[in-house]
Amino acid sequence: MEPSSSTSDQAFLEELQRHRAELRASISALEDALAAPAAADQARWAPRVQVALVELSGDFREHIDITEGPNGLYRDLLKTSPRLSGAVAGLTREHVLICGQVDNLLARVTAPDVIEDVDRVRELGTALLGRLVRHRQRGSDLVFEAYEFDIGGET
Repeated sequence: MEPSSSTSDQAFLEELQRHRAELRASISALEDALAAPAAADQARWAPRVQVALVELSGDFREHIDITEGPNGLYRDLLKTSPRLSGAVAGLTREHVLICGQVDNLLARVTAPDVIEDVDRVRELGTALLGRLVRHRQRGSDLVFEAYEFDIGGET
């Protein structure tokens, strides 16, 4: 991030909002895919969930780059607001957990016997969605506390 002025701060925060909206759309797509009737169309349910997970995975890895990357949000936050280091550390730890959940769910949904495991896939998917919602809320709170800028805490 490394903004040199309040104008670049504003531009970065607006970019963060745009990315946040994309991630929100990916989360919604996964929720919709998981909720679709699996029994009615077994041949389409698992691929639909898989596509949603792949999209979510890409958007979440982009989120990690935006926040943890060399010019990312967290680096700037730690320089300007070291008091937020605990919150940053917690969000960083969650990145690892969420990536693990996404990878686990992708492995399950691509298994040949996924239709026999629909309830478990949905259970794991719902747990992932819950963790993502809470992560987004904490991220929104962190940005607001640091910049007094609302990036959208909606879930």
